[in-house]
Amino acid sequence: MLGRSLALVGALFLSACVERKPATVAFSVEEAAFIKKDGTGVITGHAFRTKPSGVVVNAAGQVVRLIPATGFARERFSNFYGKGKFVPHRDYPREDEVDPAYSDYSRTTKAESNGRFIFENVAPGSYFITTQVIWGDEAAFSREGGSVYDSVTLTGKETRPVDVILSGH
Repeated sequence: MLGRSLALVGALFLSACVERKPATVAFSVEEAAFIKKDGTGVITGHAFRTKPSGVVVNAAGQVVRLIPATGFARERFSNFYGKGKFVPHRDYPREDEVDPAYSDYSRTTKAESNGRFIFENVAPGSYFITTQVIWGDEAAFSREGGSVYDSVTLTGKETRPVDVILSGH
């Protein structure tokens, strides 16, 4: 019983440590519309984290999201990631309300077992690419790893795939 009480106190403390700023920019369908256009761009990538022991953990089977870098998304990523490109799993916000259209104006794929992923037929524009690389007991209060992202801009003149590394660095 004492262990559960301490875990609950710890959870409340950790959730209080993550300060979420209120959104000031509304989601704009018009600003994000370019993601729905056909393009010739190809984005390839590898999503992974390196444990302190040096062991590499791939984002095997994780959903990878391609998100238009709109004003709304820029503010959201700034609030979530701060100045870095990684947020530990323990620091994820417990509640996250967002305009449902935000998800409708993104694309997803799944990372392969080696952490590699691909988005094809991508229209020119600036994007965020994000996924999570987590490990540990799924029933545990806090798992290791977390969410990673990077940004990419396609001009429409690319002749080769644009490669992205999602490692949190």
